[in-house]
Amino acid sequence: MPPSTAPRPRSGRLPGRATADAPVVAPTLSDPLATAASESIGGPLGRHARPHWWWTPVRVVLAVAALALVLGMVQKTPCVRDGWQDGKLRYGAMCYSDVPYLYTGRGLAAGYGSYADTGGRYSPMEYPVVIGYFAQGAAWVTRTLGDTPVDTAARRQLSADEVYALPEVREETNRYFVVTAVLLAPFGLLAAWFLAGVHRRRPWDAMMLAASPALVLTGLINWDLIAVCAVAGALWAWSRGRPVLSGVLIGLGTATKLYPAFLLGALLVVCIRRRRLPAFGAAAAAAVAAWVLVDLPAVLTGFAQWKVFWTFNDDRGADLGSPWLVWQQMGHTVSAGTINAVSLVFFAAVCAGVLALGLRARRTPRIPQLAYLVVVGFLLVNKVYSPQYVLWLLPLVVLARPRWRDVLVWTAGEVFYFGAVWLYLGGWTASATSGAPDRFYWLAIGVRMAVEVYVAVLVVRDVLQPWRDPVRQDGLTDDPAEPSSVPAPA
Repeated sequence: MPPSTAPRPRSGRLPGRATADAPVVAPTLSDPLATAASESIGGPLGRHARPHWWWTPVRVVLAVAALALVLGMVQKTPCVRDGWQDGKLRYGAMCYSDVPYLYTGRGLAAGYGSYADTGGRYSPMEYPVVIGYFAQGAAWVTRTLGDTPVDTAARRQLSADEVYALPEVREETNRYFVVTAVLLAPFGLLAAWFLAGVHRRRPWDAMMLAASPALVLTGLINWDLIAVCAVAGALWAWSRGRPVLSGVLIGLGTATKLYPAFLLGALLVVCIRRRRLPAFGAAAAAAVAAWVLVDLPAVLTGFAQWKVFWTFNDDRGADLGSPWLVWQQMGHTVSAGTINAVSLVFFAAVCAGVLALGLRARRTPRIPQLAYLVVVGFLLVNKVYSPQYVLWLLPLVVLARPRWRDVLVWTAGEVFYFGAVWLYLGGWTASATSGAPDRFYWLAIGVRMAVEVYVAVLVVRDVLQPWRDPVRQDGLTDDPAEPSSVPAPA
């Protein structure tokens, strides 16, 4: 259906106000599922409704996000009470987190830096430097808050297992987890705030992140919230016409987790279409500069430890959540080198496809749409899909396809995988004695991949038929969040 004859749903603007004064989209007037759900609490927003004097959309989003982060801490309560000792409990209660185990396993409890040379006594931190710095800072805070001084010199003579077995370390490990959770909370709140501001007319879209079960269940498994915040901030900065700041945040995000670098591909496509290559050059240069500056201290003081992130990911084989793991468990032999090569070819093909899609679409696609497609292309054939990787996609799903129905379908698939991975690790969905493959876990991997592809198909359709895009249903406008978005000529 061409834009000129496409149906025009209600705009969802707050009634009784001009577009220039209050162009906020009301979900109960613009989203079919929100409209239907609102019937249980009085129906959609009325003609004479007026905004609350204090509870603005952004404040409501932040309040819900704060509640979700608190619930995330509550969800980890069984493991905290147990002191992270019972391996079966952490899977049965689904409260596992990398944070407490890496506190002892990477030498942080012994006072080592994340990228220090420990003489082989401890494994180096296998994450990029921002996580390493953050984890090291949280360890310092943990020791500072203790009732008695920690003898780090004595601990450095012990192995990681011996430190973990020390009686006082159980309480200390719990404190480290709590400190980490408290320090991560601002990143979750800031991500929600950034997301609410990417599109000035659609702050309520950020509620899909703030109220997401994915945020509650996975926000404290690892330190990925820092990268999520950087991605949301980069999109916010770009929408405000600040490419340098956007690039800096992309660089910082890449120094936290690799995937924020993929945003540059989406920016490049849009900048080619809109003849804004100088803005892309500024963002790319700022990203590289920020990444180099942040990484430089670790490179200069412990290059061998710094490069562990790269060698570890290059050498690892098929792991959790990956279709390669299913293939391997079916009885096929697959080496790390083969996975690297095939995954690289697949990802390159996805990037080429996104480039062609972005350049040939009748209207310039929105940056979150392209970014979602690129990141999904990376994750679908990646060696591992850790449960917290759902956070990588969360802000991109919310912005790329801001419909409650589609976000909930995607969330249901991801939550199903979240439950299945712990059952698999605990040995509850397959017989450990028979050695039979865990077909239930295979199903969960397939469901997780299917819902990601489902959203990707919708996004591609929205790019090709922009009047189906919830954000620009007139079918004539480029990304409304872009600082210089203009409608097509008549």
